[in-house]
Amino acid sequence: MSDEIKSNVEKAIAENHVMVFSKSYCPYCNRTKQTLKDLNIKFEALELDTMGEDGPAIQNYLSQRTKQVTVPNIFIGQKHIGGNQELQELHSKGELTKLVETTKA
Repeated sequence: MSDEIKSNVEKAIAENHVMVFSKSYCPYCNRTKQTLKDLNIKFEALELDTMGEDGPAIQNYLSQRTKQVTVPNIFIGQKHIGGNQELQELHSKGELTKLVETTKA
């Protein structure tokens, strides 16, 4: 695991209030991004499948960091919340927008 990959991932998480590590063809990733768009929640998405060799390295680092091997891998306010299922559960309980607002700096 390169230090550069680790520092790039940590920087992306730190600099983006809602950070989604995604793959462009993944239906769960697309549902996550659509839900965030529908709620007008600003987010940044990194499409790991379009990043060449860095994509698998980033996913490998994320799986070590979060114990989650799948995408989307979602962070809100620098806290790992899980994947699409967890995001949709937060949304259905009416907690997603609140979580985004309460974790803003």
